[in-house]
Amino acid sequence: MSYRYPDGTLALDRVNLRILKGERVAILGPNGAGKTTLVMHLNGIFAATDGAVRVLGMSVENKTLREIRSRVGVVFQKPENQLFCPTLREDVAFGPASMGLPADEVDERVRWALETVRLRGCEERAPHHLSVGEMKRAAIATVLAMKPGVLVLDEPTADLDPESTRELVGFLAKLHEANGITLVLATHNVNIAPLLADRAFVMSRGRVVGEGLIHEVLSNQLLMKQAGLELPTITQFFNKLRDHGLANSMPVTVDEGVEHFLGRFTSGKRRPETRRERRSTTSSKKR
Repeated sequence: MSYRYPDGTLALDRVNLRILKGERVAILGPNGAGKTTLVMHLNGIFAATDGAVRVLGMSVENKTLREIRSRVGVVFQKPENQLFCPTLREDVAFGPASMGLPADEVDERVRWALETVRLRGCEERAPHHLSVGEMKRAAIATVLAMKPGVLVLDEPTADLDPESTRELVGFLAKLHEANGITLVLATHNVNIAPLLADRAFVMSRGRVVGEGLIHEVLSNQLLMKQAGLELPTITQFFNKLRDHGLANSMPVTVDEGVEHFLGRFTSGKRRPETRRERRSTTSSKKR
């Protein structure tokens, strides 16, 4: 599918991808790559200029929008765009109530959603009085209250401090594990992507330029460079170690890096010499 903005700008150019039920998928790309525009098509906020979008077996069109939006929840990058009621309870209840659900079911969904994002007790608070991290989780709660099968997040860690980022990543991982929800995140944060996704698509200038398992994608130096992205920090570190003969793997998470070192130190194998050590040995032999 392709999409042009009203001013004629081609934002998506013949994008073709498939996400399977229950998957955790990252859509990676720098700012301006088309990630946000793409995810806005997944529940009909935007409509393709050319081509088609199918979600859960349904074409995204006017007659299916109500059903699709009840099953595909999109969480915007800026939570303040999703929170507009005087209290958090009203914000979370808005979706289920608009579906015409009975009051007791709406209350139950509100309770469950706030409990899931660990915001029980904040029902009467004004959303704009929450911290940025709390607002992110509150925005997710407004979507969870709809009981979606697909959760789409646009730059979920934007503007979060390290602690809030860790909390959000842990929460989303547990949410997927407990509910089997399909998780789609659009992000340029290559350090959190492998913690939340098993597969990735890489976008650049409105096109999908690469796809594969998350480890394969994030360790592909040429692909990442062409897309305007950096390798994960731990992968850059291991690249340097490999240059000095100290590593032969390309981990994309800290845990993978730790496993690599533990394996080397417990295997009984002698570590490779560094360049400095090799030069020293060669000089000694010459003398």
